[in-house]
Amino acid sequence: MTGEVPDLTREELEALQLERLRSSLERAARVPHYARAFREAGVAPGDVGTLADLARFPFTTKADLRANYPFGMFAVPREEVARIHASSGTTGKPTVVGYTREDVDTWAELMARSIRAAGGRPGDLVHVAYGYGLFTGGLGAHYGAERLGCTVVPVSGGMTERQVQLIADFRPRVVMMTPSYFLAVLDEMEAQGVDPRAVGLEVGIFGAEPWTDRMRQAVEERSGIRAVDVYGLSEVMGPGVSQEAGETQDGLHVWEDHFLPEVVDPVTLEVLPDGEEGELVFTSLTKQAMPVVRYRTRDLTRLSPGSAYPAFRRMAKVTGRTDDLMIVRGVNVFPSQVEEQILTVEGLAPHYLCVLTRPGRLDELTVRVEAAAVPDQELGRRLAERIKNRIGVSARVEVLAPGALERSLGKARRISDER
Repeated sequence: MTGEVPDLTREELEALQLERLRSSLERAARVPHYARAFREAGVAPGDVGTLADLARFPFTTKADLRANYPFGMFAVPREEVARIHASSGTTGKPTVVGYTREDVDTWAELMARSIRAAGGRPGDLVHVAYGYGLFTGGLGAHYGAERLGCTVVPVSGGMTERQVQLIADFRPRVVMMTPSYFLAVLDEMEAQGVDPRAVGLEVGIFGAEPWTDRMRQAVEERSGIRAVDVYGLSEVMGPGVSQEAGETQDGLHVWEDHFLPEVVDPVTLEVLPDGEEGELVFTSLTKQAMPVVRYRTRDLTRLSPGSAYPAFRRMAKVTGRTDDLMIVRGVNVFPSQVEEQILTVEGLAPHYLCVLTRPGRLDELTVRVEAAAVPDQELGRRLAERIKNRIGVSARVEVLAPGALERSLGKARRISDER
């Protein structure tokens, strides 16, 4: 059945992974970058006798993809590539990824699997507000929902007033967008006098940015939906690499029949045992156009045994990224930690910006956060106290009027470095 998770034992899954890993490494070796990297590391695809042997192979980074811009990482002739996606390129050249028709078909099936795991079913109306275009989110969600047999409303991001009108009029059962943008949609619903609990919504599939369990709680309390996490990245496939089961909401099952995950120490790059937090690394097992070997995602998480799908390990919610790390006077701080404290202060809304400055010789952290109603600097004092006591840094807090901060329509970056 479309979207069903394969019924495998862990032993059967690992045997399948080993077979597919060898084939994927052979495909990768056709790429000049990997042929050179394998040779320099003294390894070859034929050296893999167990899954643990993958640790001998070199990592792939975003810099490697940019250095081979635009099509240098393809393992097939460009004429055999059916689809090209790319990152925004805000920090340099965009990272370009390619898909054969088989890859697109695999992606659609994995997204159908993810939507079903989240609680979606054939016949559901699915409102997709991820961005369409070079960003993988919208099209990945779209094809997956269609493959599952759903009715898709391809709204994309933006035009928030219209989003609310369509949700109220069409009454979708499932919404798919970033969690921060869903908060903006809820704000607009309340502004229009629309009750989010009365429009038929039951499941929200949210991803493309880190979000905390406290934000999940806030979203569910305001909307009455079941909020679940989806994870993916264009360099590996797009959304649909892992999915949280709606019935358990206890972490994201990695679809390990297509992606082999590792967690490594971000400093030493040593592979960590399951249960320890580190940087998530992926090797694609079935990607044809652009196989990736040990791709460093920069996302921080940990792996644990499966629950709803016992053969497939779970990854914990991403708590932050190694490149989102703020070091404030020697203390490591992630935006998600600040967000968690904001959500404990009644009267504050989960719309915020962390601003790093250096007016003298020392870094200073300012948190600009919106009030839920009337700005009250006493709320700022309480938040600053919680940040100091729970995170260990001093922060200046500015409480702003509702709507004062720019809303994110796609991936949210909640850091401004003005040093």
